[in-house]
Amino acid sequence: MKPRKHRRARLDLPRIAERFRKKARKLTGPRRAILVALRERGGPVTPREIFRALEGRCDLATVYRSMHLLETMGMVKRYDFGDGQARFELLEEGDDGHHHHLVCRRCADVVEIEGCLMSDVDRQVAEANGFKAVTHRLEFFGICPECQGSDSRGENVTD
Repeated sequence: MKPRKHRRARLDLPRIAERFRKKARKLTGPRRAILVALRERGGPVTPREIFRALEGRCDLATVYRSMHLLETMGMVKRYDFGDGQARFELLEEGDDGHHHHLVCRRCADVVEIEGCLMSDVDRQVAEANGFKAVTHRLEFFGICPECQGSDSRGENVTD
């Protein structure tokens, strides 16, 4: 399992527009701007962060509605890191978005963890309980290298 910064999803706007048409939806200017902002961030982002990146090109309610639509269309994946804020990440077509994150408890920096060590556990849990299609969500939390030098919160960062 190697940590890495998030890769940026490709943004093939003609193909995305076609996906919208197939669902009887339009790729509006604000939706296009939101998709571009998601791609530029390259990792999980809150609707408010998207709104700020758009610099007034649409209102916050439009961002929330668009994120809900994009999630139902399978174009973004929602993440919850336990702080009460939903974060969304752009998915490539055919990508289920399954991966794990390492989140800094101080600055909220997010690193993507490559690979999944839980696939064997999924299989074992499914077999032991007679379930099919078992999946999981797993996030890791810690103190990033940039924040480790600071002890202003009294946390022991040597553990």
